Amino acid sequence: MRFLYVAPRYHTNQTDIMKGLKEHGDEVCFVSHYAAAIEDYSCVQPIVLGYSRLYRLFDWLYVNVIRRKDPEAIVFKIRHGFPPMRRLRKIIYGYGPDLVILRERSVYSMAAYLLCRKKGYPCILYNQTPLWTEPLKTDPAHRLAAKLSPKLRMTPVMGTERAGASPGEYDYFVPFVVDPQRAQQDRTYFDEGALHILCIGKYETRKHHLMLLRIVDRLREKYRIRLTLVGEATNHFQKEYCGQVRAYVAQHRLEDIVTVRTNVPRNGMEREYLAADVYVIPSTREMASVSQLEAMSYSLPVICSDKNGTACYVEDGVTGYLFRDCDEADLQAKLDAMLSDRERMVRMGAAGYRALSEKYNFGTYYAAVMEMRDRIQREGLY
Repeated sequence: MRFLYVAPRYHTNQTDIMKGLKEHGDEVCFVSHYAAAIEDYSCVQPIVLGYSRLYRLFDWLYVNVIRRKDPEAIVFKIRHGFPPMRRLRKIIYGYGPDLVILRERSVYSMAAYLLCRKKGYPCILYNQTPLWTEPLKTDPAHRLAAKLSPKLRMTPVMGTERAGASPGEYDYFVPFVVDPQRAQQDRTYFDEGALHILCIGKYETRKHHLMLLRIVDRLREKYRIRLTLVGEATNHFQKEYCGQVRAYVAQHRLEDIVTVRTNVPRNGMEREYLAADVYVIPSTREMASVSQLEAMSYSLPVICSDKNGTACYVEDGVTGYLFRDCDEADLQAKLDAMLSDRERMVRMGAAGYRALSEKYNFGTYYAAVMEMRDRIQREGLY
């Protein structure tokens, strides 16, 4: 089959899906709006199509003039950026896909969907809105967006059952895919007798690096611990916050136990996971992180926020712990409990590896998208 993906960028969490498709014998074309500073193109080389000339001018003004002090301004284009239509049409029609997967209900995806619908190409919407969510709003703008988007939607975020929320008629839970990397019996733990904590995340305030540093500063009196922070620091906002992190380390004399790394390529991450004994995601407003699955693929126990969109991948008390979002005391309590029992840490890591191998594999992903494609064709949901 010929798969076409259209997304803001080629994200690391797509790598094992692309690898699986190619190993299955399928063809893949990936069209992205832009390229990030750190990406892994070992499986697929995306076509970085960009935006229309008019939108590029607007985006420059928006980011550098209108909202120059807003670190979130750079993501405005993800939902509102408009593609160069002639080039996009040429790519889509020249490729002739059997299945198209469009990321987000964005202007870019809507333009691609209109082109695909004209030719009868089956399309699936992919976003990270939870499966269990409130019904779409019915105001004119939201009705128009729904009409200009594929009917079938897949999400890697389960969400929680609650009053007023339910899976939509055309919604599917399709989890992230991460290949198993190292089983518990094939790796070592507690190098030099220390407890090694790993945290991965862009250097942004919401990632709560400073909160984790404060906790480590308190726990170092109780445990022989080491902390490694790995994250992206490419724009000036991220570099400024990374500077705050480094300053905290220096001011509190944590240089001997804390390592701060920036812009580590994907092929350098195996070393970080194998050097760790536990993985911690202290961040808030995390729509859907894939890093906890990557940690589980290396047989690491995981601690993450209960509001993390993909917290459902961590079974509390079995493969790790969930802490109350933004609650520093609760995160410290969960990390303290984890570090207090090394045998339990190893058992949790092994349980996470088994869960990953059984539930979050390429076969599960492929079966789901094929079921969705068949339904589109069967019910005429183009």
